[in-house]
Amino acid sequence: VDGFQHNSPFIPCTPGGIIWYLDQIKFPVERCNAVVIGRSDIVGKPLAQLFLQRNATVTVAHSKTQNLKDKVKQADIVVLAVKPQMIDGVLKEIGESLKEDVIVISILAGKTISYLENGIGRRVKMARCMPNVASLVGEGCTAVCYNKECEDWDKPYVTKILESIGMVKEVSENLMDAVIGASGSSPAFVFMMIEAMADAVVKAGMRRDLAYEMVAQAVLGSAKLFLESETALGEKMHPAQLKDMVCSPGGTTIEGVKALEEGGFRGVLMEAVEATIAKSKLL
Repeated sequence: VDGFQHNSPFIPCTPGGIIWYLDQIKFPVERCNAVVIGRSDIVGKPLAQLFLQRNATVTVAHSKTQNLKDKVKQADIVVLAVKPQMIDGVLKEIGESLKEDVIVISILAGKTISYLENGIGRRVKMARCMPNVASLVGEGCTAVCYNKECEDWDKPYVTKILESIGMVKEVSENLMDAVIGASGSSPAFVFMMIEAMADAVVKAGMRRDLAYEMVAQAVLGSAKLFLESETALGEKMHPAQLKDMVCSPGGTTIEGVKALEEGGFRGVLMEAVEATIAKSKLL
């Protein structure tokens, strides 16, 4: 980070101290040169907009942009947002032109840090990320892991960037396939659930647009309740506890729960998530 010294006598050289420093200077992306390679609507575009909003010098390019290597020469941050099948050519072109202290942020599914490093031809600071589609509305869930070249003060800087599109969690790289199942692919399953529930409500006579809104709000509110709930011990409540809160003895909800159990609801969801993880490992 521009202006930050690792041995500063005024700022604790800890992640907390560094975050405090970043907050005090209001996250200086306006002093950086950023290049976003690719036009991913999910993350590439929102990140490019973030840099523009902060008056940073930002270049948005795609994999076939001419003289791509010249565009990254002065870049402090390079975001790789191209399709996985196009990354090899991009890495080969930009590898020798990257600055020594550049931070490369990859959002490519299935491409490991070692794969990207080999493509670049040398080691640079690198963050591998897996966001999801909710990043479009600032409610994304992004998992991130780093290579050994990233210092302690680089991580809060990357986190600050990614937090502009939602929640950020650091994980070890060997969990990235599991992240696909947890948050990468799972929004599609939630959308299918919303559609199916709304169909049933429409069958009961409700107008479709109203059905969609009410079901979607129920999903949103339920997720928020789970994330913010706590037990008397200060721990997050188990989903089953929240389910039991809704299920009155002999009531409507427990009747629906019985139907879900008879249909293999849990098992089918587990199989769907496992299928996404298995596919991710093959990419």
